[in-house]
Amino acid sequence: MCRLLILELNLKLALYFYQALDLGRGANPNAYIVDEIWEELAKAKYLEWEEASTQRSWELQRLKEACEGALREKHFLDGSETEGFLDDPIVSVVSHLKKLDLLGEVFRKAAEDDTPSEVPDYLCCKITLDIFRDPVITPSGVSYERAVLLNHLEKVGNFDPITREPLYPSQLVPNFAIKEAVHSYLDKHGWAYRTESD
Repeated sequence: MCRLLILELNLKLALYFYQALDLGRGANPNAYIVDEIWEELAKAKYLEWEEASTQRSWELQRLKEACEGALREKHFLDGSETEGFLDDPIVSVVSHLKKLDLLGEVFRKAAEDDTPSEVPDYLCCKITLDIFRDPVITPSGVSYERAVLLNHLEKVGNFDPITREPLYPSQLVPNFAIKEAVHSYLDKHGWAYRTESD
C-alpha cells in the first residue's frame, strides 16, 4: 500500500515538474534551474518505470513458469497416452524442447521494452549525445539541445557546430516532431530516463 502511495505521489510530482520545466524554458531556456527540474523529473519518471518494470517482470516470470508447467504436463500426458504406439519418444522430446524454446522466445520478446539498450541517435543531441529534452532545429536541418546550442553560440561563436554555417539564436526553431518522438520513446522505454547521477 505504501509503495502505491509513493508511486501515485511520483506521478503527481512528474506532472508538476513538466509544468515547471515548460515555464522555466519560457523564461530562460539556458537557466540552470531548467536542468535541475529536468533531473528531478527524470528521477521521478525513472522510479515510476522501475516500479512498474519490476512488477511486470514478476508477472511475466510467474506466467512463464505456469506455461512451462502446462507444457511439461501436456508432454507427460501425451507420452503416457501414446506409450507403446507408433510415436517415437525422441521425436516427442525434440518437439517438446522446441515448444519450450518458442515459449522462451515469446517471453524474451515481451521483456524487450524493459531491457535497457542504446537510445536511437536521432533522439540524441549531436553535441552531448544525450537524449533530447528541448530540441531545436537549425536552418541546415540539424537538431541540437537548445541550452547546449545557445551556450555554444554565446561562448564559441555564431556558427553551427557541425556544418560551420553562420547561425544566430533567432534562427533556432523548436523541433516539435523530435520532442514528440522523444516523449513517445520515453513512455515506452522508461529506463532511458536514467541519468548519470542516478
